[in-house]
Amino acid sequence: MKNTALITGASSGIGMELARIHAKNGGDLVIVARDQKKLDALKKELEKKYGVNVLVIVKDLSQQKATQEVYYEVVKSKIEINCLINNAGFGGMGKFHERDWSQDEAMIQLNIVALSSLTRYFLPDFIKRKNGKIMNVSSTAALFPGPLQAVYYATKAYVQSFSLAISEEVRGSGVTVTAVMPGATETDFGKRSGMDKTVLFKKTHSAKKVAQDAYNGMMKGKLTVLTGLSPGQRIMLKLSPFFSMRMKLKTIKKLQDTT
Repeated sequence: MKNTALITGASSGIGMELARIHAKNGGDLVIVARDQKKLDALKKELEKKYGVNVLVIVKDLSQQKATQEVYYEVVKSKIEINCLINNAGFGGMGKFHERDWSQDEAMIQLNIVALSSLTRYFLPDFIKRKNGKIMNVSSTAALFPGPLQAVYYATKAYVQSFSLAISEEVRGSGVTVTAVMPGATETDFGKRSGMDKTVLFKKTHSAKKVAQDAYNGMMKGKLTVLTGLSPGQRIMLKLSPFFSMRMKLKTIKKLQDTT
């Protein structure tokens, strides 16, 4: 396989669009998600349309040892990964003390532990070869605490901080790390998390556009990519340091309240 990208959460949304973009550019793929049917359909589409090779790995990355199994399967298949794209993740609405802890625990496992673990498995290989690109899909949620999505916002803050830190650690090694920060995007995420009922998701950006911005940024070795935001939202982000934390918390809670 040549110029191979491993993409988690590739069965839908941004992950699926990233797979299409990479295949269109002539790259082979390892696609990872839980849904065998969707992955097989994507494999068939990309191999037929672009003549690339696609390996399907069906894994629930919220389960312990799943990332180790993914890495070992790649090694066993003698595939050299050139781009690692940690896209898989999910959120959930509600007050922290009222939510099902097993759901939040699985969220932490997927959004933080699996992402960090896959990075740890593949990064030494990249460093050794002095070549490789890592994309970690964060969120604009990383910039603030998130009342009514406390754990999700916190996991994305981790992804952002982690990505920036290791990007500096590997600077000059030939390896780049890019943190992608999408705004509200037209994917299954909104429905699964309950965010589709909030003000924030009244206007979403296409997963295809967000994925293209993310991919371009990764290929250029950018530190961060901010995408999927309206001009008004970009202005609000720039103005946010001038508001008190209490005001920001109150506003974010109001934007996410579906009652």
